[in-house]
Amino acid sequence: MIVVASAWIIVLLAGGGFALDRVLTSAVTRNFDEQLEFLLSSMIASAELGPGGEVLLNRELADQRFLEPFSGAYWQISGDGYETFPSRSLWDYRLSTGRAHDDMEVHIYDSVQFDEELRIAERDLTLPGSEVRWRFQVAQNRNSLDAQIADFRSTLLVSFLILGFGLIIMVGLQTWVGLQPLRKVRVEIARMRAGESSRIDAPMPSEVAPMVEELNALVEHNERQAEEARRHAGNLAHALKTPLSVIMNAAAAGQPDLAQAVIREARTMRRQIDHHLARARAVGRRGSAHSRAEIWPAIEAVERAVSRLYPNVRIDIDGQKDLVAHIERQDFDEMLGNLVENAAKYGGGSVFVTAGAQAGFVEILVEDDGSGIPQADRLRIFDRGVRLDSGKPGTGLGLAIVRDVAEIYDGTVSLEESEDLGGLLVRLRLPAASS
Repeated sequence: MIVVASAWIIVLLAGGGFALDRVLTSAVTRNFDEQLEFLLSSMIASAELGPGGEVLLNRELADQRFLEPFSGAYWQISGDGYETFPSRSLWDYRLSTGRAHDDMEVHIYDSVQFDEELRIAERDLTLPGSEVRWRFQVAQNRNSLDAQIADFRSTLLVSFLILGFGLIIMVGLQTWVGLQPLRKVRVEIARMRAGESSRIDAPMPSEVAPMVEELNALVEHNERQAEEARRHAGNLAHALKTPLSVIMNAAAAGQPDLAQAVIREARTMRRQIDHHLARARAVGRRGSAHSRAEIWPAIEAVERAVSRLYPNVRIDIDGQKDLVAHIERQDFDEMLGNLVENAAKYGGGSVFVTAGAQAGFVEILVEDDGSGIPQADRLRIFDRGVRLDSGKPGTGLGLAIVRDVAEIYDGTVSLEESEDLGGLLVRLRLPAASS
């Protein structure tokens, strides 16, 4: 930032200095030329013809330098057929007349003559009573003009150098002070990495406070995910410990039903592993802020799949078709598939799925015409492995997975009684995705 700002300051000052130099140089030169033109006009106004047709001045120009030899100020009148009439300051030198002009305008130019850099103003004209074209010339040494230009250029250069140096220092100070909060954030992050603190608690300016809040939220999110991972790893280890102990005890005792015990306990371990894997996948996918699932296509896909599994069950779907939930499509398919399949499996042959929106949530209602679930069992049914009807195949993990995945996405699932079909109503609520 300092380098870019300094380069930009240098470019701007250089451009501004060059433009100002051109303006001032032009103004000083124009003022110098106006003085020459004034002297030239005065000389022409005092010119008259002598007895022999030559040009004479009826009064001397009011500048003492024209009388002092080689003073740096000169005038001269010349015409064809007549001797050049010079100022006393030219002594035995003469100004070069150059080529003739086709007009009677004043011409000003620089010329080096007799080792002097001169600024010359000249004009050709014809005096009354004479047919000769006379050239009037006034010249002045450029030393005073060049000295003025050099003086203001020196002042301009020093001023711009001081200005540029001061601006660069100010940019450096502004950048240093402006980035000071970020250095404080870096120090706080280093303290967090060293284990000295768990959050950035130091007061921060309002410009970086939102970033610090987001950083603290990210740290809290990561800690929550790590804690969830540790908890689920512990739960899985605890869940597998009992079946493994049963198998080891049966093998050590040489029980004749060892094979049946291994198969039974292996099923138990598989259920636990499937449950924790499903939850782990949902936790991992939840980290994406762009998780979006279109509800209606997912409902149609689940309806087709379950209809093939249970061809004797009638599944009706209704509701808004433009709903989008903040959840991964795969997780939503798994949740909805469990709910609809349970309704088809345990219901009386009719399933009704409704999609709607309410207060920032997408709400999915799955109803069936079965016998429902008693009020006392509606909370217990969400526990892993709990099955109220053991006569039908299953693992007892469907509703537990639905509840866990819904909670991961800050949603809810609840069991109620269906007023229309008389069976169970499952209400699934998920956060709506922002447009």
